[in-house]
Amino acid sequence: MRQLACFFFFFLFIISNNLHGQNPLITKDHVRQKFWVDSVYNSLSSDQKIGQLFTIWVATKEGDARMKEVASLIEKNHLGGLIFSLGNIKDQAKYTNKFQSISKVPLLIGMDAEWGIGMRLDDAFSFPYNMTLGALNDNDLIYEVGKRIGVHAKRLGVHINFSPVTDINTNPNNPIIGSRSFGEDKFDVTYKSLSYLKGMQSVGIMGSAKHFPGHGDTATDSHKTLPIINFSEKRINDVELFPYRELIKNNLSSVMVAHMEIPSLEKEPKKPSTLSKNIITKLLKKKMKFKGLVITDAMDMKGVVDFNKDQSADVNALLAGNDILLMPNDLDESTKSIRSALKSGLISEKRLEYSVKKILMAKYKAGLHTIEPIKLDNIVADMNDDKDRVLFEEITEKSITLIKNKDDFLPIKNLSSKIAYIKIGDSDHKEFYKTLNLYTKVDKIDYDSNESLLNNLESYEYVIIGFHKSNKDPFQPYKFNKKEKELLNLVSQNKKVVLNIFTKPYTLMDVETKDISSVLVSYQNNNTAQSKSAQVIFGAISAQGKLPVSINKFFPLKKSIKTTKLNRLSYGLPSNKDFDIVELKKIDSIINYSINNKMTPGAQVLVAKNGKVILNKSFGFKTYKNEEPVKWNDLYDVASLTKIFSTVPLLMNEYEMGIISEKSTLSAILSKTELQNKSDLLINEMLSHQSGLLPWIPFYKETIDSITRFPLSDFYSKKKTINFPLL
Repeated sequence: MRQLACFFFFFLFIISNNLHGQNPLITKDHVRQKFWVDSVYNSLSSDQKIGQLFTIWVATKEGDARMKEVASLIEKNHLGGLIFSLGNIKDQAKYTNKFQSISKVPLLIGMDAEWGIGMRLDDAFSFPYNMTLGALNDNDLIYEVGKRIGVHAKRLGVHINFSPVTDINTNPNNPIIGSRSFGEDKFDVTYKSLSYLKGMQSVGIMGSAKHFPGHGDTATDSHKTLPIINFSEKRINDVELFPYRELIKNNLSSVMVAHMEIPSLEKEPKKPSTLSKNIITKLLKKKMKFKGLVITDAMDMKGVVDFNKDQSADVNALLAGNDILLMPNDLDESTKSIRSALKSGLISEKRLEYSVKKILMAKYKAGLHTIEPIKLDNIVADMNDDKDRVLFEEITEKSITLIKNKDDFLPIKNLSSKIAYIKIGDSDHKEFYKTLNLYTKVDKIDYDSNESLLNNLESYEYVIIGFHKSNKDPFQPYKFNKKEKELLNLVSQNKKVVLNIFTKPYTLMDVETKDISSVLVSYQNNNTAQSKSAQVIFGAISAQGKLPVSINKFFPLKKSIKTTKLNRLSYGLPSNKDFDIVELKKIDSIINYSINNKMTPGAQVLVAKNGKVILNKSFGFKTYKNEEPVKWNDLYDVASLTKIFSTVPLLMNEYEMGIISEKSTLSAILSKTELQNKSDLLINEMLSHQSGLLPWIPFYKETIDSITRFPLSDFYSKKKTINFPLL
């Protein structure tokens, strides 16, 4: 009997483990999870169960009056979740606490934070777009991005991020995906999506792969109409569905279904995939064995609204197999339609129970069975950490992609060459131009016409052309206009040209590049991308990225030309492993203290380590009149640098080794014989110029006639002679 009992419990253990492996919503403490889910479900009325299906859009930017309306909707409609958007960190945290406090069942809080919370909130951090990440050869960095976004989400009380975007962007003219995709290679998209997902999951944030079954090869936007996907079932299975199969194997919590017409998967014309039982239940759930949450794309999008005028969309979405109905077009009408369908038997109690219990399982997994209010202290600082800035910089540096380099033109080796810079495009370029000038003099060329431009460029050997487009969001215009193309062709036919584009690589599809010496793709137009690109051009850092999409036969998918670093200083943030960032920040307080106490009117501080300048900052003014501020490119009359560059580091080393202390005298490092009467001088007093020694001995006076005040002929000559061989 005892053996039978042991076998029974072992059997249950095996079964529960198998279930846990199949269902991403099941937690390790699944017995307690089931108890909580069942008890909550059994406590709900029919209307409260229906309410769990709905997640509405909330933008704290809309103000307090709108937030009162949201609170009323939560109580009246017994909402299951919220998807936050426009606003700021503190307001979202404050209202999240408020909304959670009035909800009988804790709310599942979601966000579209594909490249970070800053995608939605004004004062939150943003990482590079997916296509920039697609240029990386190191997927560990993408894991870190997912992890950091997860950390930010958790701090803000967000439980599910509707990301990663797993769409394979094989259509360059895609108006809605584009830079939101990791690229066009299904393997690269898959493994980068997986790295991102695992990063979020590592800190307890659920992901939601989108847009199922694949929105990457569309020429229309489902926000505005219903895109048609005319591919065969085989093509969709081989390409679009490939990432989902791999992510499902790796505990993917949720899938978001797109609004698309796909004739090969759904025979009924004009039926969006969101409402298709063939696509959701038969394909996703049964064939692909997905057990997690199925979430609709926004139900107020034209791709579904325009084809369901009778308010039946929400009912059909539930019948198709969705669990969460995101952003209903009319919440009250949607609730009524579900209630009526339940009453008529069109939707069974069992069907409702299935989805509601899955939602409750997800809430338990998110920790909502033990919910606590968000702590508001330091929340903005916590979500804008130095770790994020360092990671952003590393990603940007390693993504920059060199796709053409005739005669190994880059990096530019001869700094004595005369170099011009031309800015085209309609966005900022200041950091790029500033960083170029850190290495050599680069002249910005303005022009009125093509003729005047050529005249202005006549004396220059090389021309750097920066194409700068808006980095506001991934949907900004990115193509060259006619005038810009003409300029590019004209200059490249007459000069050696480096073209650096700060936008998506698709911009090169209709640009003639045969006469251009070097082409550099930097993907986005931010200060970091501008600075790092300039450093690649001059060899301070190497080009390491690869094209995540194909442009043409000259620039195919994964095109990559690596460059070798030259022995030149690079510029950037200190990495956490190389330098204590907290200690570095103390420099500011020291310099500001000195200025405030009239020790100096201003200062320029430069700190470099391992060949990288990690601080280059100006403070105060050049004189106490406070008329002219200190600038980064100011020149200084300096002297006795050996004291700083040799003596001081050696003394610091001996101090750290314990050889000397703050009270050590010169006799600790030099013999008394050498020192004569100076052996008792304190080292720290000498370093602070308080030892009483003469600060300057004017030896030149011994070379001047004491009477005439003219230079002595023993030391000076106006002519070249045997005794004075040098002029």
